[in-house]
Order: sequence, then structure tokens, then C-alpha cells
Amino acid sequence: MYEKLKQKVCSANLKLPEHNLVTFSWGNVSEIDRSKDAVAIKPSGLPYEQLTKEKIVVVDLDGKVLKGDLKPSSDTPTHLELYRQFESIGGICHTHSLYATIWAQACREIPCFGTTHADYFRGSIPVTEKMTDEQIKEDYEANTGKVIVRRFAGIDPMEIPAVLVANHGPFTWGGSAEQAVHNAIVLELVAQMALGTISINPRQKKIWRRLLDQHFLREHEKNAY
Repeated sequence: MYEKLKQKVCSANLKLPEHNLVTFSWGNVSEIDRSKDAVAIKPSGLPYEQLTKEKIVVVDLDGKVLKGDLKPSSDTPTHLELYRQFESIGGICHTHSLYATIWAQACREIPCFGTTHADYFRGSIPVTEKMTDEQIKEDYEANTGKVIVRRFAGIDPMEIPAVLVANHGPFTWGGSAEQAVHNAIVLELVAQMALGTISINPRQKKIWRRLLDQHFLREHEKNAY
């Protein structure tokens, strides 16, 4: 019943070590089948070299395991909160990739300095507010999702399919697990580019809006070319 979904999620997860986005088991990818309200996600703590389709766990939007013998990722409540609140997204990726995590630990958004960034993200990559002691103590992973949702008030999550969780790391998403991983790969590169840019010119200003929109819309609008 969930075999195709599990295979897609397994393949997407295995792209993370291929692109040097994860160390040990520090990451996870999921995808939702909205016709079944079923989410497939990597098991908790499983090394990537041991990951197979059979080990992918399927849960419902309340976190109840529908298929699988292993425990779903500890970040599952974050994924589920995003799926519940952002109906346009179909896949989510979380990593602790080096450069994106540097920006997250600095609690700094990643400015859009150039057209490489603008091809994928229509503006700076937002950073969330710092979580309170209460949010951390109670339902930490679910509250991580909630602070992301609050940060995206007034922002289309499909125009900026990425976020930095303050003091933590990046989450990306897309129409599928594969797209979420693709965006994570791009995010890591633009995070590195941005860090290099301000190291050369600390006063560098963000890309001007007309050029940003030109590059984003030619890739993503209805009549994209």
C-alpha cells in the first residue's frame, strides 16, 4: 500500500550522504501522500549505509505508526506540523549541513546577494525566533514546527522553500521528497556563497528586487521559461 512512497523517501534520503549534507545519521527526509494522510520518513538514528526501503516508517498526521517496525525520526513532529500547516508542500528535508547550520547557529538570515540564490528562493532565507525554555521543555519537536510556521506568516512557503531554525539548522521542502532534497543541496551552496561574499565585502548589499524577481519568476511562474 505504501511501497512506492517508501521507495521515493528512501531514495531521497540516500542523496543526503551522496551530496555531503549529513554526518552519521544527522538528517531526515519525508514525503506525504495526501490522498491517504500518510507520511513516510527515515527511522530514528539509523546510519544511512543501513537504510533500505523496508526500514522506512509510515505514520499518519497524528504520528501514529501505520507501517514499519522501527521508531520514526525524532524530528517527525516537526515534519507533521509543517504538513498540517503548509498544504502546498509534499516533501521535507532536515540536515545539519555545514554552511547552512553556521548561519542558523549565528541566528542570521541568509541574504540573497545574487541570481544563483534568486533562481530558487524569492528573498533571504528566514531564521526563526529563538525558542523559549517552555517550548523546549514541552513538545520540543512539535514546537520547532510551530516556530517555523510563525516565521512564515505572510510568506509563501513555496516561494522561499527553506528556513533556518535558530541555534539548530536548516529545513527545506518542496512538492516531493526529491524536490526538498534538491532545495537542501542548493541551500547549502548559497549559504557558502553568502558567507564568502560577506568575507570579501562585509558591506555588500542584497540583490535589487527587480533582478531577484526576474530570476525567480522565470523559473517558477506559470509561463516560466
